[in-house]
Order: sequence, then C-alpha cells, then structure tokens
Amino acid sequence: MMKWKWMCFFAGILFLQSCAIDKVASESDPITHEAFTEILQTYVDENGLVDYARLQKDSSRLNDYLNLLSSHHPNDKKWTKSEQLAYWINAYNAFTLQLIIRNYPIKSIKDLTAVTIPFVISPWDKDFINIERHRYTLNDIEHGIIRSHFNQPMIHFGLVCAAKSCPKLRTEAYTADEVNDQLSEQANEFINDQMRNITSTGTPQVSKIFQWYKGDFTDSASLADYLNQFSEDSIASDADIDYLDYNWELNEQRP
Repeated sequence: MMKWKWMCFFAGILFLQSCAIDKVASESDPITHEAFTEILQTYVDENGLVDYARLQKDSSRLNDYLNLLSSHHPNDKKWTKSEQLAYWINAYNAFTLQLIIRNYPIKSIKDLTAVTIPFVISPWDKDFINIERHRYTLNDIEHGIIRSHFNQPMIHFGLVCAAKSCPKLRTEAYTADEVNDQLSEQANEFINDQMRNITSTGTPQVSKIFQWYKGDFTDSASLADYLNQFSEDSIASDADIDYLDYNWELNEQRP
C-alpha cells in the first residue's frame, strides 16, 4: 500500500508539471538583456562551455541580472510574445547558472538531486526562482510556461540544463527582435553537431531530446521531416531512428 501511495504521489507531481502555469497579473515593462550578454561573453566559450569557477567568484554580476528578472514579470499587457519568449529562455538559462555556482564544484547537475528532501525529486523541481513574489522551478518555466504558452519546438535548442549533451549555451542573450532567428541558428547547429546527433548513416542516431519531447517535434510531420528542415544529411522519411545516450557531465571549461 505504501509503495502504491508513493507511485500515486510521483504521478501527481508529473501531472502538475505538465499543466500550464496561470498568467500572473503584472504591470512590469519589458526589459533588455544586455547584462546577460556581457556575462555570457565573459564566461562562456565558443563551444558553449562555462567557466563556472570564475563565474562563482564574480557571482554579483549574475545576481544583479537575476534581480532584474525577479522584479519584472512578463505580462500580456505590455510585453509582446517575442519579448516574453526571450525573457523566459534567458531566465531558464540564467537561473540554471545560479543553481550550478551555488553548489559548485560538482560533476553533474544531476548530483543535486535531493532525494532526502520531501517533495523535491530533482534539481528541476526546486522552487528557488522568485519572480515578483511568485515561486517557480526550472520545470515550471520549461513545461508550465514555455512549452505551454509558445508553440515553438525550437525552444528545446535554446534551453540549456548545464549538461554536455544539451545544446550549446550561446554567448549572447536571447532578444525579442532576434529570438526566432537565434533559435533557428541553435537548431541548425545542434542537429548538425556530430557529437550530439549522427545523421549521416542509414540509421540516424539523434539526441534523446527528440525522444523525450517527440510530440513537440511531430505535431504536423514525422521526426525525420522535422530533422530534415535543418539537417545537412537527408534522412529518409521511413528511417529507423535511434537515440544516443545523454551525457549529463557538467558543461564546464577544463584547463
């Protein structure tokens, strides 16, 4: 009976994660993200790897940017859809950086799974994000807001969860004027990165992202059709697609 209760509890948690987060009443004006671009250009290299050791020592810059995010909640009154999308992608990536440097040094973000803390299943379920007095987890931002309110599969190439198999972290923040082009660039680079996707064989091997969120990519076509929008290698529509193991090692710069 106890085992069944825990199974029901975890099923309930997963159900809640899939639900959309209600819109928050806010009068905040849109913000710019130049401060985040400066941080990324300082601590992220061309391969998307982060110098967490240096960032941890200079955390005040990141904290200042996160305080800006925390005092400006997107709303439909003053923010365009593009402004909201850019904000939430930047928020996910920036708060992930904060989570890592608060616990650095670690080998993987999955090392932060707090199995001893009731109701916390993973780092993505920790409600450490405070935006205009509303508490969020990383899962809330990804699933309850971005996936629920923006019909844009390319967001999966913009959200970076601090793992080597994740898409590369850009050296610039997402902006309202360029967010769609930026995500398209991310999709093209990610899908054609042979470290993350092998598409040149008869049996393509692609990132588990395409397995975990397959429904997002196959809403109107097959997965092969979606990949072919960006892949430099043509993938047969009836190809058997396998999924690569996901490398959860920290996306960290090494000496």
